[in-house]
Amino acid sequence: MSSTHPSLGFRGLALATCLFTWLLIGVGGIVTSQGVGMSVPDWPNTYGYNMFYFPFSQWVGGIFWEHSHRLMASLVGLMTLTLTIWSHGRSGRSLLRYVILPLSILLTILVLINAEKNTLQHASITGMTGIIALFASFFWPRMKPASKWIRKLCWMALLMVIGQGLLGGLRVTLYKDEIGIIHATLAQLFLVLMVAITFVSSKRWIGWKAASRDKVAVPSLFSWMMAALCAFVVCQLILGAFMRHEHAGLAVTGFPLAYDQYFWPPTHAEFVNQLNVDRMDHRDFNPVTALHIHVHMLHRSMALILFIAGSFFVGWTLKYLGRHHLLGRLSILWFSLLCLQAFLGIATVWSNKAADIATIHVLIGALTLALGSFMVLAARRSVFLAKEVNAMRHREMPSDLIPTPEVAVAKG
Repeated sequence: MSSTHPSLGFRGLALATCLFTWLLIGVGGIVTSQGVGMSVPDWPNTYGYNMFYFPFSQWVGGIFWEHSHRLMASLVGLMTLTLTIWSHGRSGRSLLRYVILPLSILLTILVLINAEKNTLQHASITGMTGIIALFASFFWPRMKPASKWIRKLCWMALLMVIGQGLLGGLRVTLYKDEIGIIHATLAQLFLVLMVAITFVSSKRWIGWKAASRDKVAVPSLFSWMMAALCAFVVCQLILGAFMRHEHAGLAVTGFPLAYDQYFWPPTHAEFVNQLNVDRMDHRDFNPVTALHIHVHMLHRSMALILFIAGSFFVGWTLKYLGRHHLLGRLSILWFSLLCLQAFLGIATVWSNKAADIATIHVLIGALTLALGSFMVLAARRSVFLAKEVNAMRHREMPSDLIPTPEVAVAKG
């Protein structure tokens, strides 16, 4: 692997990690939408078992989804760790022998000393990790490391996925919805980071062109507009995470009207108390509060603003780049996802927050953010390459043809 062009295996693993992260967000959405996050009340164990030894016969009901979420998160963590080591090329052998192996030995000793039950289960996992690391170090490819900033991105991803695992555990042990909201938000940001790693390590990044076949350059404003829209999407995802974890998705049960109001329903104490008295939903939701109604309506309002801004953005992009430019086509796809996301949000309310529709709503939201982030990176890459091309032409131009400031002013 050269310093600028990671190997096919590295690129494939990055893409697979990106895909599994997206699927993991979906499984997390199922867990939250069905309210089964506490189906497994202990962590890092699963009903006293080491979670990798939990009997398959007991994977039933909500336990199936929560336990699957944990195992899938472990897989994404392992893939991220492998990707990080791989980014160091031949130095990965040293990381396996002198970092992973000693840590595994230390953890095994601590488990044998401190574990009160299932000691052999825990020790077998940590010990086997060290054995695999030692074995892999002898066969690790002797390749050149990836570029310095790809390695930094991989380390950021590794730290983030470790933090995500800890937050997921604390969500269970502390039983705090606030931790769940942070956990859900960081999952989206981790996906964005994996999209960045996948793109910058791809052949497409190396062979990216400053302009399309029609010599249409990407305006710098494109990336800033798309970045602003992505920031708006992140805000929407945070509000959505709050609504899911607080079970405020049905704080306002009608659409397009909100309790017979065209804009904002009342939120005074008498109205809210009557809402809770009249609720017929058998699901164990939190009582509706004024805050739930405000957040729900803010989510709707921001969705409308995002739809209008997205419409303007697509029109502007097609005007300056055209339909044949890749970013022009991607902007249409991005706006299509945005429209689908809006429809799914409406369907979630109309279906009384059916778990499958709510989960698809989460997945499409994550996909919208991921595609938007890719477009920002692609646009910045185009602008950077265009500047490089212009600088190269300037250097190659004979000195007597380079306009002086006086000539430039005269022409102006």
